[in-house]
Amino acid sequence: MFGWAITFLIVALIAAVLGFGGIAGTAVSIAKLIFFVALILFAISLVYSLITGRRPPAA
Repeated sequence: MFGWAITFLIVALIAAVLGFGGIAGTAVSIAKLIFFVALILFAISLVYSLITGRRPPAA
């Protein structure tokens, strides 16, 4: 998910440089939303793993 957030941020930067303000603003909003959703999911996953005491499988 962080990859998608970075992708939208790059799209916003390119759109801003080219003068597309509306597209840049929308892309930044989407990037922020995806970033915060990813952070919330990470926090939920962290709390769940601490409560259950389970470790992720070794790669």
